[in-house]
Amino acid sequence: MAVQAALRRRYRATVPTRLRLLRAATVLLTGALAVLLLVAGLTTLGTWGGVADRDAPRTTSAADLDLALNDMDAQAANILLANGDAGQGRLKTPYEKAVGFYGDARRRIGHDLRTLAVAAQGSRADEKTVETLTDDFAEYQELIGRALANDDHHGGRPAALTDYRRATGLLRTRLLPAARTLVSSNDAAFDAAYSSARHTLATRLDAVLALGALLLAVLGVLQWYLARRFRRILNPGVLAATFCTLFAVVLGAQLLSTSAEQLRVARRDAFDSVVALSRARAVAYDANADESRYLLDPQRRGQYADAFLAKSQQLYGLKGATLATYDARLAATWQTYEGDHQDLRFTGEFRRELDNITFPGERAAAEKTVETYAVYQRDDRKIRALLAAGKEREAVEFCMGWQPGTSNTHFGAWMAALDRVEGINRAHFTSSVEDGRSALGDLLPWAAGLLCVAMVLTALGLRPRLAEFR
Repeated sequence: MAVQAALRRRYRATVPTRLRLLRAATVLLTGALAVLLLVAGLTTLGTWGGVADRDAPRTTSAADLDLALNDMDAQAANILLANGDAGQGRLKTPYEKAVGFYGDARRRIGHDLRTLAVAAQGSRADEKTVETLTDDFAEYQELIGRALANDDHHGGRPAALTDYRRATGLLRTRLLPAARTLVSSNDAAFDAAYSSARHTLATRLDAVLALGALLLAVLGVLQWYLARRFRRILNPGVLAATFCTLFAVVLGAQLLSTSAEQLRVARRDAFDSVVALSRARAVAYDANADESRYLLDPQRRGQYADAFLAKSQQLYGLKGATLATYDARLAATWQTYEGDHQDLRFTGEFRRELDNITFPGERAAAEKTVETYAVYQRDDRKIRALLAAGKEREAVEFCMGWQPGTSNTHFGAWMAALDRVEGINRAHFTSSVEDGRSALGDLLPWAAGLLCVAMVLTALGLRPRLAEFR
């Protein structure tokens, strides 16, 4: 009898202790899992804020600065070309449009420099680049202003050309390289932040799954212990807590995996194309400016013809092509590509975009961009042919006119096509950011709430059993 009494006392002392230990382990693991999900959610929310409000805007601002600098210089050349002799023989519509576009580009540059100055804070190299750019841009504006003022006087064209050459030299040697350095550095910073965020999400997903599996195992042990000690098949409270935990783990894993996938779509599928197309647009404006410079400055026509070809190669690269052979080779390689999208006979920014086709309608829009580019390229040959034939006035009018069928009209059609394909990628970038944020708002409260409910249900399920030992 004494032995039986001792065993009963030991049993009564051991069972509630074990139940309390299992309850404590369940509560601690549930709380740890809830904290992990909340921290992961808040960190991911910060990631989306960084992507949408810092990383992408500062990269696109740098790309827009590159574009605006090229546009401003092109419009300065167009103003000089259309001005005639101190306003005599001026091409009225091209002149007025060039003046308007020149002002727009100058204002965009000022805005982009301010945006980049804010974005550069914390990076001494970028801060120094923006400071130098601002100073150089002030010098550039002074040179262009002198060129335009000189051209408004009879006999002032030689002095205007001298100032314009100096301004263009400053643009090519200092302004554009600095702007492109900012594009590369900001894009690289975005890419590093993206890689770090993806790694963090993957690590936390693993942690959620491991912690969730451990918590479910503890709940399983608790259920088994209750069934064995109290001769009951299942404890309703613990069973409900187990299901709540399982759903919370599934929702947490879905939250993290969805965030990782939407982040990949935003960066790799959408923004990589936005960067490639932004670079293509800046190169396009620079090439268009080379046409105006070619007409404006007879002494440097060879230099500007070579520059135009180099930029064409950046956009649609054809190894060994010259201006005389470029059109035929473009047509031949494009026809081959249309039959086989894996054909690699051309390179460049267009190729980069065509190799990253992801979204509905993107391929058709990208292919339309190349087709309108081919039309613009043929216009360039016509301009050079007219000039070679001694028809300089006709060449200038065809280059700068805005009537249907002129080079400017075809350039506008090319840029509109580029806008469409870039717009598709920008829209999907925005929607991916919104979907990522939405996943947090939809899933995180449910996951955290289910874990809180699981803690309560575990406590309620054990309460009657512990009461038996009071």
